[in-house]
Amino acid sequence: MENNRAITYQDLLDVKEELLREIKAGNAKTKAIEWMKSKDVRKLLDISPGKLQDMRNKDEIPFTRIGGVIYYQKEAIHEMMASKSNLNVR
Repeated sequence: MENNRAITYQDLLDVKEELLREIKAGNAKTKAIEWMKSKDVRKLLDISPGKLQDMRNKDEIPFTRIGGVIYYQKEAIHEMMASKSNLNVR
């Protein structure tokens, strides 16, 4: 079935409002992700900048790069530490 109906400005506003409602409802259900910068991860793990770079290169530590800044999910770092040491680190 082909739909050749023109989209109006009001249609776009309606979609926007619906998306905003869904996003707000979803945010209430999920917990916020806490992020750490490289210096904080190095301090936590007591490692050098080179060792952290090596861990990223070997995909041993998950990270996200935004612009020139590298971020790490706090939960992922704690999970990695727990899996390496068999301890529950939180």
